[in-house]
Amino acid sequence: MIRQARQGEGRTLTAAYEWLFADPGVRPADWSPDVAAARLEAAIADDRSTVLLAEDNDTLVGFATVYLDIVSVRFGQRAWVEDLAVAPHRRSSGIGKALLDAAKTWARDHGADRLELESSTARVDAHRFYEREGPDGWSRCFRWTL
Repeated sequence: MIRQARQGEGRTLTAAYEWLFADPGVRPADWSPDVAAARLEAAIADDRSTVLLAEDNDTLVGFATVYLDIVSVRFGQRAWVEDLAVAPHRRSSGIGKALLDAAKTWARDHGADRLELESSTARVDAHRFYEREGPDGWSRCFRWTL
């Protein structure tokens, strides 16, 4: 079952970020569960973002954060999937697809014309999943830590 997170669930959800940090992922040097919980609570409360939870018998098995961000001159309103993770023992069971489909629906319902996400070049298994989901394009992303 996919549902939107509720206020007060941010603290509990931070533990699931360990799924993203496991190899080939990397824990950010400045990772703070307290800061993460506050940011999750802000995303839950903001009408321009959502935190989607995948549960099985009231157990968290996946999550995604989705944000409305820029309104592009060329492409219109964009929604961005910042984090999408599934519990390692539940991968390849349809949970990621359900989360991505829910993110697409939320984005569309909130006026987005496109949904995008970024994935590390090291996440080969994730890329196979995203490619199976039929994106209509992909690009390379460059970033600078400030």
